[in-house]
Amino acid sequence: MVLPTLTFLLALALSFTILMLGTRATASSKSAQVRLTTIRRSIQAKQSGTSGAELETAGEEEFFARLGIVLERYRFGKKLKVLLLHADSSMSLGGIVLASAGGALGCGLLGYLFTHMLMVAGVATVFGALIPYVLLRRKRGRRLKAFNTALPDAIDLMARSLRAGHSMNSSIELIAEQSPEPLASEFVQVYKQQRLGLHFREALLEMGTRIPSKDLQFLITAILVQKETGGDLTEILDRTAHVIRERIRIEGEVRTHTAQGRMTGWILGLLPIIMLVLLNIISPGYSSILFHDPTGQKLLYAGGVLIVLGGLIIRKIVDVQV
Repeated sequence: MVLPTLTFLLALALSFTILMLGTRATASSKSAQVRLTTIRRSIQAKQSGTSGAELETAGEEEFFARLGIVLERYRFGKKLKVLLLHADSSMSLGGIVLASAGGALGCGLLGYLFTHMLMVAGVATVFGALIPYVLLRRKRGRRLKAFNTALPDAIDLMARSLRAGHSMNSSIELIAEQSPEPLASEFVQVYKQQRLGLHFREALLEMGTRIPSKDLQFLITAILVQKETGGDLTEILDRTAHVIRERIRIEGEVRTHTAQGRMTGWILGLLPIIMLVLLNIISPGYSSILFHDPTGQKLLYAGGVLIVLGGLIIRKIVDVQV
């Protein structure tokens, strides 16, 4: 009786997670949806006839919005909201938390069904809950890397535009038109904010909030200091681009020299698990005593803790900040 119930709960959790990921809004429509939310609500209040699908969609959005407001009261909710902003994710705060809950439930049930060990099920639950968070961090990392890679060329373009006699607003518009993503969309937003009356300083600071890039902070600081104290902005931009390129070059060299250490960490962490799986495939039941005998379970727990600690130590050694 327990097995069918767990199987049903597992299927329900996986279906809910797939539904959450499949029905989320695309990145291209996210900004338009945010801008039109207020207008849509006011129009719906005046309309007499509304289809059931529209009412259902509005109810789902209102539920996720209320859940997000509740979660923002807590510290982890605020950090997760900042991560969503940095990753430019189309999911809401409530949606990502529900997806994390579904992943935790699914992985926990899978771990218990295969091993019948509460400790393994607990570890699998934590792993499933962290999957959306890890994916968001990876998306933020890829977006930040693409932004930093394109930033020096954008600074050179801004300097050439200023030398040609264009204004700062025209230079920002030129960067928005000719730079790759995600840099283009960020400068487009800065340009539009200025067109709508926002002060140039505030527009730059808001872009620095959306993009957690040290190189971008260098650029913003250089421009704002020049606005306050004066000086040749084109020369400042040239030096800023040179410093950023040198930092990127040094960071690449450091990653090259520490590649062997990172590979060693992955091998040492995954080798015991892979060998355990292969031994059970070649000789089924070979390691069953580890999962059923109390002493074997303690050895598994100790081995897992040591693997995690070794991975953290190796990561700390090879993580060289530039």
